[in-house]
Amino acid sequence: MGMIKEFKDFAVKGNVVDMAVGIIIGTAFGKIVSSFVGDVIMPPIGVLLGGIDFTNLSITIKAATGNLPAVVISYGKFIQTVVDFLIVAFVIFIAVKAINKLKKIEVEAPKELVAPPVQEVLLTEIRDLLKARK
Repeated sequence: MGMIKEFKDFAVKGNVVDMAVGIIIGTAFGKIVSSFVGDVIMPPIGVLLGGIDFTNLSITIKAATGNLPAVVISYGKFIQTVVDFLIVAFVIFIAVKAINKLKKIEVEAPKELVAPPVQEVLLTEIRDLLKARK
């Protein structure tokens, strides 16, 4: 029973759940970026380069024979994947930079603006009263 309880505690912890949500959202975001690159970015780039469709760019190493398919190097798909990666990496860079900036602002908040806890105020008053008694 101890092992099952440990696993349950591990699986239900906030960090694991947060990580799972992040992976799912990241996968969905990756699909959106792939569509954006493949359907919005690459067609105009292809037109600028003379009507090239990057997904069909390939080098045939060995032609198809009989039932065997051709052996090809699909470098166009690779180019598109690299562009996908660069866009995702740039967006993540911008997001992390913004989060770090927010954290820095939070850390730099002046401490004078934050009121001390009520218990601390009461203890200070008690201390001052005890000092005044002596």
